[in-house]
Order: sequence, then C-alpha cells, then structure tokens
Amino acid sequence: MTDSYFEIRLCKSCGLRYPVLKDAPNSGRCPICLGESVAVLRKNFREDERVLIQSTGKHPPSRAVLLDNIRSAWNVGSILRSADGLGFDPVYLCGITATPDNEAVRKTSLGAEDHLTWSYHKDAVKLALDLKNDGWQIIAIEEGEGSKPLSADTKRIQGKWALVLGSEVTGVDPDLLSLSDEILSIPMRGHKRSLNVAIAFSIAAFTLKAEHSE
Repeated sequence: MTDSYFEIRLCKSCGLRYPVLKDAPNSGRCPICLGESVAVLRKNFREDERVLIQSTGKHPPSRAVLLDNIRSAWNVGSILRSADGLGFDPVYLCGITATPDNEAVRKTSLGAEDHLTWSYHKDAVKLALDLKNDGWQIIAIEEGEGSKPLSADTKRIQGKWALVLGSEVTGVDPDLLSLSDEILSIPMRGHKRSLNVAIAFSIAAFTLKAEHSE
C-alpha cells in the first residue's frame, strides 16, 4: 500500500496549529486568517499499519443495528462508522433514515458502508416482528418509563440481538418499544437528559458488546 503523510503546520500570522493531509489544496494558507504557514512536523503513515482485531473464522451475524426515522444523515453516517468499528452487522435503515446513497451519509461514514451489510425498510415495526420470528432479541435505547440504566444487569440479552435507536426528536416508536425485550437508557447527570443519537449508539454498543461478547 502506498505511503502517505500528514503535516502539522503553524500559521506565522495568528499562531494557529493545524494538520493537513498530503497534497491538500492551499495547505500553506491558514484556514482561519489565510496567512502563510510553515510545516513544523511531518509524519508518514500507512493504512495497513493500523491494528485490526478480527475473528479467525466466518460467523453468522449476531449483533445488528436498527435505525428508525433518524433525521440527520450525518448521524446515520457516524453510526455506520461506529457499527463497523464495533462489529455490528447487519444494519437496518428504516422510515426516513438516510441510506449510503446519500452523500452526507458517505461523508461521515468514511467508507464504512462498504464493509457493512445494510438494507432499507419502510416499516421498522414489521421488520422487528420478522427479526423476532427469526430468533432475534430487540434491544431499544430509550429513556422514560419502563427503561432501566445501561449499567444494570442485562443477562437476559443472549444469542442474536438488534440494537434499536429512533428519532432524535420523538424517540423510539412506541410499537417498537412494545416489541422490545429490553429497554435501556444511558444515565445522565447534567441538565440535558439525552445525548446525540450517534454518541448514544457508540456508548450503548460498546458497553453491550463488552458485556455480551462471545
């Protein structure tokens, strides 16, 4: 694989320190004041040097993501990137949730969609019923009545399970909640009672993956 590099540059005018990739246009000009900058560090890197932990054999899918009516394509792309990194596959995109055909999704997923099995479904409730009939558990991330903290005992989560996230404004569809085997919420300590949906997915996915690794 071809070597590449990035530079750390320092603006002579305003003192901004910032990174630029190899061959980036106008890299010598400060992005804030457009002043002249100088390279203070250059680092070579190779993509194939990144550590990749993977299983030795091909296993059937057991960790899925179901995104229902996520308004922001940027959030969808971010979730796809996290899903790939944390080993969640397939990904079900439902309702108004944007697919990788959307440029904004691709921009934030950074190519993760090429390594995931994804599909689009108009009706998330119908999909959830089909998944349950196929032996999947439905795990919703939602606060409110009936939910329990993410840190609580989740030993009932076994086998194949799909992590469900809903609309940034209205939350998970009530009928999806009714179908859920577990409803989990992320404990909050500040004034805000919820997190950005992409951040919430990463926290929940990482926590549950660690607790229920096989």
